[in-house]
Amino acid sequence: MLLLAAASETGLLTQLEQALPPPSASPEPPCLPLAGSPAVRRRLLLTVLFLSAVGIPRTWDLRGYTADGLALLTGRTRAYGYRYTELFLSQVAHADGSERFTDALASWTTRLWHTLAEGTGEMGEANHPHALTCYVDGHRKPVYSEVLIPRGLIGRLGVILGCRALLLLHDEQGHPLAVTTHRGDQHLTVGVPAFLTRYEQHAERSQITRMIVDREGMATEFLASLHAEGRSVVTILQTNQYRDLSSFSEVGTFVSLSTDARGQIIREVAPARISLPREDHPDDPLCLQVALIRDLRRTVRPDPEEAPYSSRWDSDLPLEERTWRRESWQATAAPAKETTAKLIPIVTTQETPTIDAIELAQTYIHRWPAQENVIKDYLLPLGLDTNHGFAKVAVENSEVTKRRTRLEQRLARLKQWAPSAGKREAQASRRRERLRQTFTSRSKELSQELWKYQLALEEQNLAEYVFRQKMKERKAEINAFMEPLRIKEWQAYEQCNAEFRKQERYCKEQRTVLRALEDLKEQERTMYELDSRKDQVMTVCKVAVANLAMWMRDRYFPPSYAQATWKRLQPFFQLPGTITQDAHMVRVELRPFNDRALNRDLAVLCERVNQASPCLPDGRRLSFAIHSSCCTLVAQKEAKIP
Repeated sequence: MLLLAAASETGLLTQLEQALPPPSASPEPPCLPLAGSPAVRRRLLLTVLFLSAVGIPRTWDLRGYTADGLALLTGRTRAYGYRYTELFLSQVAHADGSERFTDALASWTTRLWHTLAEGTGEMGEANHPHALTCYVDGHRKPVYSEVLIPRGLIGRLGVILGCRALLLLHDEQGHPLAVTTHRGDQHLTVGVPAFLTRYEQHAERSQITRMIVDREGMATEFLASLHAEGRSVVTILQTNQYRDLSSFSEVGTFVSLSTDARGQIIREVAPARISLPREDHPDDPLCLQVALIRDLRRTVRPDPEEAPYSSRWDSDLPLEERTWRRESWQATAAPAKETTAKLIPIVTTQETPTIDAIELAQTYIHRWPAQENVIKDYLLPLGLDTNHGFAKVAVENSEVTKRRTRLEQRLARLKQWAPSAGKREAQASRRRERLRQTFTSRSKELSQELWKYQLALEEQNLAEYVFRQKMKERKAEINAFMEPLRIKEWQAYEQCNAEFRKQERYCKEQRTVLRALEDLKEQERTMYELDSRKDQVMTVCKVAVANLAMWMRDRYFPPSYAQATWKRLQPFFQLPGTITQDAHMVRVELRPFNDRALNRDLAVLCERVNQASPCLPDGRRLSFAIHSSCCTLVAQKEAKIP
């Protein structure tokens, strides 16, 4: 009942009713339930909206649903059945309802958490755009199917499966503002620009000026494009983009970031800068400011390429202690391996002379409670991973297309390389033959010259050792003169053989690539893309319920519930009781818990609800009370239990 009042008070029902497509928008002839009366449409809308709130994962489970919670929320004696609800959901999805609901969610969440909170007027209109700091993340939910659908990495499972990819936008307090559904193989950097633009179009003069994204968004061109749009991006470097402190410039002084229970520093941070090359713009690198975190609890080994090479395992021992073959030798512990504190570089595209490294590091670290924990504590318990609708159409097999493109590009290069290698082999062969002829002719000339020189020496009647010495010197001069020609001929011969082997390898690889292309064609499977319109409608409803729960937690629950999750709030939403109503008031008498602390919290909740006196969609006021006759505390008092 409180969920229904909150949906009415925050304007969610009005937004979703306005987003419902008209009956004429359905591709089918106008028919029930979408073409029903406004009351029927509202009840069906409430049924779809609160399915996850009452613990029903999908419409199929309405077949065995016998509780009264969903009927109470929709104003009926019994909840709608599976077939009627599923027909309504299908009609809404096929009549462009998913797009309408997505835009309505962005408008409603922004008005709920930011426009009204800023006090910009009754209609929530501001004179200037409201700057937002938001967290963007991708979430993939697996779809187990016998057919091939686009696949992606399911991070929490560590496997690649067919899935749907979701883009989620959260604000600084962790409120989910918007969500969209895409193919499972879409990368986060591909969908984020259009996602942000679409949100701002329906966010009532709100602009995302600062965006925090995880390591998946660390792409230089992606960051450069968002920076060109005037957005500041905060992310974390990938491990292959830096090596150690030498990879950064202008490293400042490290200061304490966090300490343990004993007051010892466990993390310290310092400002720095780094420039990343851009493939498309080699002359214009991406300059980033860095909050360089040094985690003193985690150590890593230095780069093995820079580590000193030790030829022996006992090189650190003195010579007299290396007699390990003797029986009296006593082993000593090997020296500790050199380690350094692990670096965690948080980067931003913000252009300022200096940055607050502590603030930048804490902004990124806040991503876990503001986004990751909200997904885990609210959206997943509400059934975010539940898939709705498995209609599919055949599409191009993106996986095979990528492999075929790579093979075809390789085949085209091989077809160019093989003739070129043949030409170079022919040129080297001709050059080698020319050098061989030059070497042979020159060798004959020098041989004749050496014979004439020998005859001249013999006529001089020189001593034997002098004659031999002069002949040896002359032969050395001839060999020195002929050696460059011989080397050139040998190099031409080696080049000829190398180019021959290249041409042979290229021709052989062409056959291998052609074989791979034929095998790929024979093994190619038809890929199907899931129709995610119905799933998007249900995802929007789950995100809306999560926002309602957060809004009620902040407005009605005691301060100790400021960080409460859906599982902690759910018992209050499902508490049984008795309803009495008249023309102006709906009174709910709740059955108390079997716990003193929870009953105290329930009393505070009832008091706050009665003070606010929220209205239901029909205009009647809502009042809460605790059924005293069944209260555990009273029963204990009567029984005089200490």
